[in-house]
Amino acid sequence: MELSTRQSYTYVINKYLLPEFRSLRMIEIMPGTVRDFVRKMHNDGASPYVVDKARTILSAIFTTALNDQVIFLHPCKGVKVPPAPRKPLVVVTLEQFDAIHRALPDAISRLLVETAIESGLRWGELAELRAGDLDFATGILTVSRTVVELDPKFHPDGGRFLVKPYPKTTKYRRLKLSRQVVARISAHVGERRLGADDLLFTVPADPPPRLVVLPDPETLGRTEPNGAGRRYRHGTLTGYSLGKCHCEHCRAAYAHYRAARRLEGKDDPRRGRPIDTDGHIPRGWFRERVWKPALAAAGIDRRVRIHDLRHAHASWLLSGGADLQVVKERLGHGSLRTTERYLNSRELHQAGGETAGHQVAMVLE
Repeated sequence: MELSTRQSYTYVINKYLLPEFRSLRMIEIMPGTVRDFVRKMHNDGASPYVVDKARTILSAIFTTALNDQVIFLHPCKGVKVPPAPRKPLVVVTLEQFDAIHRALPDAISRLLVETAIESGLRWGELAELRAGDLDFATGILTVSRTVVELDPKFHPDGGRFLVKPYPKTTKYRRLKLSRQVVARISAHVGERRLGADDLLFTVPADPPPRLVVLPDPETLGRTEPNGAGRRYRHGTLTGYSLGKCHCEHCRAAYAHYRAARRLEGKDDPRRGRPIDTDGHIPRGWFRERVWKPALAAAGIDRRVRIHDLRHAHASWLLSGGADLQVVKERLGHGSLRTTERYLNSRELHQAGGETAGHQVAMVLE
């Protein structure tokens, strides 16, 4: 089992399965017991995706027990879970990508995002790219590794980042990048004098400051009544302290207030939390410190993930007339059915016959 899978399974087992089943022997667990468990999770507010994952892991445990003849009845057979609707793909348009690109705080993050939209790499593949993976003469990029972030107790050496010598589908793949992106990567490698084994993208030595975009409190409505029955505007200090509201707007207002006081020397300044990394860019750090502030500065109010650049890459290619099998191989999908999802998206960007690389070049030039 992959260590990242073991970590995910362990969390679900400890949070959902053991509290429900630890006091029962396996032969005492019947289909009705599992149905009651599924119903309880649903009534407690667990999402259909979480319920389905818990049932899947429980089923795998009982399958092993059945194969080992510990039990003779599989209690998960025939137990249904609430339907988990497939979420629509988010496809970034060219205009949105342009706005996000301009809002990014530094050259490294801009180059990382350019490479993501140009290549369609998964985050772990992108974060593990090294200078030697790109043939600058031909523009061919070889994807042969990925990096995952683990809780230290699941890491064989107690670290945080684990480099796997193969990508997700365990198959190497090669894809061509546009000359514009290759030229930018080449300049980046030359400026930093990177060797073939050096990471292309690392955390900046001086991380950029957070971009704080606070909405107008007049537009946010009021908090729920406090113990005295009083309500306050969201996004204000009184909303946080007197209204006891800890929504994202009230917390942001309080954090902004505290940060301003520390800058003025009025409070005991605290050192920022150190970034736990061996050089790889932590996904959470990039999302919170770089990506989300750039989305806010670009005026994009819907939820867009860095992974959605991979969706945009595939959709732009297919909209431009690329062959489905070629896109499958380029993205490293294990099944053609996965790639076909992009054909059915109603948010496909109308590329006008251009490739993703050409569209990125339009933005960069």
